[in-house]
Amino acid sequence: MPRLILAKIAATLALLATVLISTTTVLADETTVNYDIIPRPLADTAVLLRERALLDNLSVDIVESLTTEVGARRVGTDGDKRAIAWAQAKFRELGFDRVWTEEVPVEYGWKRGDASAEIVSPYPHHIVLTALGYSVGTGGDLSGEIAEFADFEALEAVPEGNSLKGKIAFVSYSMADFVPQPGDTRMAGYGKGTQARSRGHVVAAKRGAEAIIIRSVGTDNNRYAHTGSGYGYEDDVRKIPAAAISPPDAILIQNMLRRGKPVIFKMNMTSQITAAIKGANVIGEISGRLDPDNYVVLGAHLDSWDEGTGAIDDGAGVGSMMAAAALIGQMEQRPKRSIRVLLFAAEEIGLIGVREYYRANLNNLDQHLLGAEVDGGGGRPHTLISGVGENALPVVREMHKLIAPLGIAWSDANDATGASDMSVLGRAGMPALNFMQNSNDYFDYHHTPNDTFDKIIPADMRQLTAAYATMFYLASEMEIDFRK
Repeated sequence: MPRLILAKIAATLALLATVLISTTTVLADETTVNYDIIPRPLADTAVLLRERALLDNLSVDIVESLTTEVGARRVGTDGDKRAIAWAQAKFRELGFDRVWTEEVPVEYGWKRGDASAEIVSPYPHHIVLTALGYSVGTGGDLSGEIAEFADFEALEAVPEGNSLKGKIAFVSYSMADFVPQPGDTRMAGYGKGTQARSRGHVVAAKRGAEAIIIRSVGTDNNRYAHTGSGYGYEDDVRKIPAAAISPPDAILIQNMLRRGKPVIFKMNMTSQITAAIKGANVIGEISGRLDPDNYVVLGAHLDSWDEGTGAIDDGAGVGSMMAAAALIGQMEQRPKRSIRVLLFAAEEIGLIGVREYYRANLNNLDQHLLGAEVDGGGGRPHTLISGVGENALPVVREMHKLIAPLGIAWSDANDATGASDMSVLGRAGMPALNFMQNSNDYFDYHHTPNDTFDKIIPADMRQLTAAYATMFYLASEMEIDFRK
């Protein structure tokens, strides 16, 4: 027998032995599970699935495929069209027996174009800048004196009028320096930063500004800028350009302003808003063997910004959710209820895809039994938050015991509505689970050219996938109404 084949057989036997040894140990240790709530055979099968997922690199392979074969995929672009075709083919390749798309109309499109900036005086410098999504261009060189605001609230506090006429508003808020208050998470700092990113162009224009620049919303000190969406101008408000500058350049401008001299900034952006476009939600389903018309739902968003290749935002979600469902579908017996994976369009510009899905599925929302979404990179989950009915809560707590060995704590909050897109369905009544993740360097790379496949940590992705596969396998098998 050829030596290569013998080596492969040996490797396979070693992997099986690892699984068996690991599983035997885990099963023996998990004596705290109440088998009156989760029958022992079901619990044992869930553990076998969990341990298999920890050794399976499928989720990482999916992200590699998406970022290599498609790359950037902002809604309506050629990359987005390739992503829609890729997702349908990948679902079929993974064994999903139902695959379809739902069209998502978007009011207008956008071309990024080129962007450049510099400090003209008092100390000339090149500045790293990127257009914020759906910004208008500058129509050539645009110059103005910088007017700094510590955060969005400070800009908003300026009375409407012409006090910023001829000036470029600069919001210097630093997410990296955000000081959380009791009960805050790291996302609180991000949310504060996105206020200026999403609404600053309108607020600054109402005060007469010629343009707005913001310090990039991120936690890094790299000299690249983080894009993001400012989607939406107001019809009766002058449209002004909006851009983000790199954190080091924001500090540079602040250092100049402290010297008490006017800082003159020049920028040139050729971005432009275009006609209406279309995207699509891509949906894959593994039909349940006994109750196919009711389903548990896993979500991620397929679109990405166009600076990097969308690996952590949200390739990691696409990979982990597709893989978790596929691993359940590849078991000896199909799940009792269906597993539906929703890959949403146009999340980056305001959850447009899920809102279209909600409208299209309004009459069957009660068939969405339990949902969750990954949109926080590929980091390991550390805490599970449920959002279920009073009677279902003890069941979910027992389910959690089977992922606790992964280092996932339990939260008593029971107020989850689902992350990102899924929150729209959660607020409409769908029971949900939220896994709080270790962010790793997520906000260092988020919305930048550096959001690329090499930032994926395979061991973390396997653990993330294992957690979702275990919980949603149990949810698909148990006779429980998570609403009650």
